[in-house]
Amino acid sequence: MALSISFLMILSLFASASLCFSQKSNGGYLYPQFYDLSCPKAQEIVKSVVAQAVAKETRMAASLLRLHFHDCFVKGCDGSLLLDSIGTIISEKTSNPNRNSTRGFEVIDEIKSALEKECPETVSCADILALAARDSTVLTGGPTWEVPLGRRDSRGASVSGSNHNIPAPNNTFRTILTKFKLQGLHIVDLVALSGSHTIGNSRCTSFRQRLYNQTGNAQPDYSLDQSYASQLRTGCPRSGGDQNLFFLDYVSPTKFDNYYFKNLLAYTGLLSSDEVLFTKNKESMELVKQYAENNELFFEQFAKSMIKMGSISPLTGSRGEIRKNCRMINSH
Repeated sequence: MALSISFLMILSLFASASLCFSQKSNGGYLYPQFYDLSCPKAQEIVKSVVAQAVAKETRMAASLLRLHFHDCFVKGCDGSLLLDSIGTIISEKTSNPNRNSTRGFEVIDEIKSALEKECPETVSCADILALAARDSTVLTGGPTWEVPLGRRDSRGASVSGSNHNIPAPNNTFRTILTKFKLQGLHIVDLVALSGSHTIGNSRCTSFRQRLYNQTGNAQPDYSLDQSYASQLRTGCPRSGGDQNLFFLDYVSPTKFDNYYFKNLLAYTGLLSSDEVLFTKNKESMELVKQYAENNELFFEQFAKSMIKMGSISPLTGSRGEIRKNCRMINSH
C-alpha cells in the first residue's frame, strides 16, 4: 500500500513538473519535448532544411518567420495557411495580405517530405511552421527559445479570417492593437513582435501612400524622414513597380537586431504600421525607446512573445489531423 501511495506521489510530481515546462493554450498543453520519443530527430531535420534554404537566399528567413505569424492570426496556429485551394477549400494564400506576398511554401514542403521519411504521419505542419520561425530567427542572429510543440493541423482554411485578422501596413495604431488583442496579445507583444521587421523586405505597394498624395504628387509625411522618402521614390514610382522590393530595415537588413527600433526613432520606419509604434501611442513609444537602447531586452521579450503567439488556439489531442502533405488535408 505504502509503495502504491509513493508511486502515485511520484506520478503526481512528474505531472506537475511537466506542466511547468509547458505552454497552456486554448486547446490544451503544448510542450517542447512532444516529439522526443515519437520523432527524436524532428527539430534537427527542420533546422537543417531551414539552414540550407537561408544559405541559398537570406531573405527566406524573414519569409518563413512571416508564415508563422500569418498562420497564427487566422483560426490559431493550425497550418491552415499552407492549404492550397482544392475542392471546397479556398486557400488563405489568395487573401489580400498573402497574395503575391507570402512565400517559402516549397521550403515547408521540403521539411515535411524529410520528416515523413523519418517518422511518417507524426510531425504536424503547424509545428513545422513554429520551428522554422525560431530557426530562421536564430540563423540571422536573433534569440533562441524552446518551442512548445504538439499542435495538430486544421482541415479547413479561412480567407475572410485572413483578410480581416492580419494587420495591414496602412492600418491605424488602434486597429493594429485591436487585431493583436483579439488574439490575446497585448501592446508589449505588438511592439516586440513588430521587431521581426528587422529582417526581410516589403513591396512598394505596401508603403506608396506615404510617398504620394491622391493626385500623384510627392507629399510630406512628417512621420517619414524626407531624405529617406526621396530615396524611396526613386524605386517606388507614383504608378507601376508595385512589386519592387525594399528592405524593412535599411541599416542591417539581413541581421536580426534592434536597428528596426533605432530606425523608428529616426523616422525611417518603412511602413506606416511600423512608424505608428513611435508616433501614435505613449506606451508603445516608450517600448520602442527601450528596445532601441537595449538589444538584450528586445531579444528576451521577442522570444517570450513568439512563444505566446505560437500558442494561439492550437488544435491538440484528437482535434484536427497530422497532414501527410501540408498543402492538402488527408483523404479519409
